[in-house]
Amino acid sequence: MKFLISLAWKNLSRYKKRTMITACALAFGIALYIFTDSLLSGADMDSQRNLVWYETSSARIMDRDYWENRDQTPLNLLLEHPGVFEGVLEEMKIPSAPRTVFAGELVVYRDPFEEDGSMQVRIYGIDPDKDDAVFKFRELIAAGRYLQKGDNGILIGSSLARNIGAEVGYPVRITTRTRYGQHQVIDLDVIGIIDCPNPVIDKKAILMPLDTVDLYLEMEGAVTEINMKFPEIKDTEALGRALKAELLPDFPGIDVLDWTVLGKDAIAMSQAKQAGSGMILFLLFVIAAVGVSNTMLMSIFERVRELGMMRALGMKTSQIRTAFLIEAAGIGIIGSGIGVAIGCLLNIWAVGKGIDLNVWMRGMDMDIGYRIRDVFRGAWNPTAIIQAFFIGILITVIVALIPTRRALNMSITECLRDK
Repeated sequence: MKFLISLAWKNLSRYKKRTMITACALAFGIALYIFTDSLLSGADMDSQRNLVWYETSSARIMDRDYWENRDQTPLNLLLEHPGVFEGVLEEMKIPSAPRTVFAGELVVYRDPFEEDGSMQVRIYGIDPDKDDAVFKFRELIAAGRYLQKGDNGILIGSSLARNIGAEVGYPVRITTRTRYGQHQVIDLDVIGIIDCPNPVIDKKAILMPLDTVDLYLEMEGAVTEINMKFPEIKDTEALGRALKAELLPDFPGIDVLDWTVLGKDAIAMSQAKQAGSGMILFLLFVIAAVGVSNTMLMSIFERVRELGMMRALGMKTSQIRTAFLIEAAGIGIIGSGIGVAIGCLLNIWAVGKGIDLNVWMRGMDMDIGYRIRDVFRGAWNPTAIIQAFFIGILITVIVALIPTRRALNMSITECLRDK
């Protein structure tokens, strides 16, 4: 075996240019794979985090029938006594925050008599003192201030503010219906603007004080949901099941849904994109394999006479095959090593700086499917890097096996006569 390894190394060093061409073709595919996988992993992680921090929370308590009718944001499927649930959650040491969610039309006025624009929005009535325990909106204030109890005003996202031309202090009007179905017109001022990394919230959501919502919508203390925060995203399903088992015997009319259910549409879109991206990554490897196969085929078929000479001198077919496969593995190690190095360098940039979506999609109101608005950052995935390295070696060995086998099936005299 030592002799075969030595022979393979001599062949690698003898054909330096061809070795490097083959290795570079493989390195390109490996580097691109690592970089692309990093961006996809980072987008998925950031999307999940922004979903939980700003949209769904870790889990939510609501009326059992509310989820099926969530698109209509009904105000007849309520939690009548939210303080009871909050007391239970406090005993379990689970941070919670009540909310009332409803739909309405947002109307902006540049002066008291001239309507400047309107759009359908979703309004979240939040308790300014409790919401911080679950969500992270207070730290997102870009202009103005955060909500306080009793405020007759709203917080809006920077994207929404830009779309309707609103600034802090602008008067707005919300038209909606009360809990009992009566039309309600609410005149408010923009108290603050938040810069939220979740595009769904930044473009389409409005935050109001819960007590103000309670007054205008005649909620009488009822809310549509109670949101909760769990220590880790990965633990939410198990904790959600445990909480449901704890609450359902005493409150049969409610349901507990974790973020994987609350955000299933976003998760499904992300998974669909991952499936398509997985095909792209596969094609990258196919392209790399084609480049490797071309050079390996040339390398082997140009050395048919050399194969015949080696066999004439007494080397066994299995030894020759092993020597060529070791040579191919050597090319794979060189190419994969270079590819991993380049991929990691690209990954350092992707993780640290990322791709600024505002530069690429300036002026376009596009939904890319992820809960990411500004920067598309990468994430380190050691498993994918290790897999890419060994898959690169495996590709070169498999590609070299076919032409080597064909050449070895030729007789010694045919090999020696080859030109």
